[in-house]
This record gives sequence, structure tokens and C-alpha cells, in this order.
Amino acid sequence: MGPILLTGGSGQVALALAEAADAAGVPMRRLGRPHFDFDRPETIAASFRATAPGLVVNAAAFTGVDAAEAEPAAAMRANAEGPAELARLCAEAGLPLIHLSTDYVFDGLKGAPYVESDPVAPQGVYGASKLAGEQAVLELCPQAMVLRTSWVHAPQGRNFVRTMLQAARGRDRLRVVADQIGCPTAASDLAAAILAIAMRIEGEGWQPEFGGLFHAAGTGATSWHGLAEAIFAHAASRGLKVPVVEAITTADWPTPARRPPDSRLDCGKLAWQFGLVLPHWEGSLVRTVDAILDAPAPAA
Repeated sequence: MGPILLTGGSGQVALALAEAADAAGVPMRRLGRPHFDFDRPETIAASFRATAPGLVVNAAAFTGVDAAEAEPAAAMRANAEGPAELARLCAEAGLPLIHLSTDYVFDGLKGAPYVESDPVAPQGVYGASKLAGEQAVLELCPQAMVLRTSWVHAPQGRNFVRTMLQAARGRDRLRVVADQIGCPTAASDLAAAILAIAMRIEGEGWQPEFGGLFHAAGTGATSWHGLAEAIFAHAASRGLKVPVVEAITTADWPTPARRPPDSRLDCGKLAWQFGLVLPHWEGSLVRTVDAILDAPAPAA
């Protein structure tokens, strides 16, 4: 089997997956802009040929939920058209493709955790573009697996945990939405699951039951407000001065894109098929907060 071709450059999941692969001694080539860029389609095929992979993991995406409302064409290129081209290349080469998607393909109105077969109804451009990517990948590549995840956080990159810790500096009070519920997911936990799946595919060869949709998110659920409170509870235990977190409603914090009010994901299919259960979100959050707080301060 050739190396794993990993797209996503310096994104949260790509960095975590590259680190996990390196620790496990798994050959992997991590690519991002400018060498691999969905806005420059010619780089997709060139990178594919140069790598000669045995499996592809697509972690590249346009992830700005609100920005997508203003840049729908860019979101569609990154989240649908680019992955479609990657799927075509994998299909032509007879290779497996693991593609990452999102809980935002759902409208959040079910009132219970979503299973893979539930109807999709994205509420914004970001979710719609990711749904189009899912559909294209599954249609074009016979050996494709789509992993939907949610509320990803890591010690680096743009994510809610880092945003909260940065916003808390010098502020006594923060207002955080309490009526949106989801499953926080550590990038490192998702990366470990992806690597385990890739190794299973390498060991057994592609099996038909590996294909299709799977949910892969942290165990348990909370609101953004609950997540913020957990962040600051641990930060306080480390001796940091933390703000009061005021619970507000979605209506109190209008955004360009609508968010699903309850996007919890049922990950039972992943557990049944691969024996994988991601850790509970609270323990993983502690690891992320510790890593952020322990990181050396940037040079002046």
C-alpha cells in the first residue's frame, strides 16, 4: 500500500492525523495550499500523481460557516467540487477515500441524536456545500467513506475553545449561546479513529460494508454555554482568573448563517462496524485546554 495522501494542510484534523500517523510509523503525505488547492483544480491531479497513494483522507474544507454565506462559490469549490475531483481520481485508481463532513447537513429539529439515515436539511450555504460534497464523493467513488463530525477543537487553529480562552483575557463576563446542542470532538480523537479505519482497510482490503456514511463525534453532548463553562472550570483549576459565562439564546446572538439547534450525532454505526467509540468530550476538552495553556507564549 502506498502512503496515505492527507489533504487539509495545517487544519486541525490534518495536523492531528499527521501527528498520529508519525507516532504509529504510518507513511503519510500531508498537503495543503499552495501545493494542493481546491481553488486550483490542476493541483489536485498533480498532487495525486506525485504521491501515488494507497488511500486518501480529505480533511480540506471551507469551514467558515458565516463566511460561506458571503462566499457561496468559494464554499462550493472547496466543499463539493474539489472533493468530487478527488473522488474521481480515487475511482480511476481503485483507491479508498475517507472524506470528512459535518453535523450541519441537518436542520437540528429532530429532538434526538441523528443517525446516518435521517433526512438531511442544511440551513445555510456551508451545510449545503458539505452535503453536496458528501453526495458527489459517494456517487463518484465506489470505495468512499464519509465521516460526519461536529464541534471540532484542538490546541491550534480556529475553534471555540481557543476563541473562549482568548476572549476571556481581561474580560469579566462573556455571553454564550445556550440553546444550541452538539457533540464536541477533539481533533486528536477523530484522527485516532481515522487512522484506525485506514489501518483496518489496509489490513483487510476494502470491504463493501466500509462504504457510505458514518458519524464520528465525541461521546456525550452539551451546549455552547455548557462547553464554555467546562473550559473555564478547568482553566480556573489551573489558577487562571476566568469570566462569568452568561447564558443567552440564539436570538440574542444573530449570525449570518443559521445553526442547527440540536445537531447531536448518534455514532453507534461506527462502534458496530469498526469497534470505535470516541472518548467523552469532557476528558478530551481538558487535554485541549491544557495544551493551549501550556503552549509557549509567542515571541514578541
